[in-house]
Amino acid sequence: MTAARGRGRPRDPQTDTAILRAALELFIERGVEGASIEQIAKRAGVGKLTVYRRWSGKEELIAQAVEQTIPRDLVPSPEDVEAMAPQEIIERMLPAAAETVASPEFRALTARMMGSAVSHPALMAAYWKHHILPRRELAAAMLRHAQKDGAVSADADPDVLIDMMVGAVTWRVLQPDPPDAAEMLRYIKAVYQQIGLYRPSPES
Repeated sequence: MTAARGRGRPRDPQTDTAILRAALELFIERGVEGASIEQIAKRAGVGKLTVYRRWSGKEELIAQAVEQTIPRDLVPSPEDVEAMAPQEIIERMLPAAAETVASPEFRALTARMMGSAVSHPALMAAYWKHHILPRRELAAAMLRHAQKDGAVSADADPDVLIDMMVGAVTWRVLQPDPPDAAEMLRYIKAVYQQIGLYRPSPES
């Protein structure tokens, strides 16, 4: 979350974009230690005060930079979750999700975030609050919907199922020979099918 802005000229979206991109690049390249506000500002071509006017610290900045890498169309809206069957939502998102998850940038980000969880808990706390929790809530709503429809076992714990899905994909991404987009698409379909959220059509 960005820090509150005081009086003055309106913020320049291009400046925000440059800072977020610089933070993301440095985090991937050097980790949290190498992504200082000074280095981020230098790479973005702005002064340190410009960064501090927008973000309270580098953990908040890096968390938002990581969040910006996830395309918006990969996250269903609360309205979609309420109105659409989980199968419809998943079929709509699967191809783009597989492309994103199979990308080298996503793999590098996943490794960096996991490696920072213990050494920099403030980063994970910011990322968890602003990025992960809202998405878990949407996933839990989809699972409850599927439980009502009988696709997912009624006594299954949504939190456990979410951990199983996320953990499976994360583990597959970090293996020494990660899958390409086509294999990742097949794998994610298989994971969702095991949970009960996805039923392959005859032509799949």
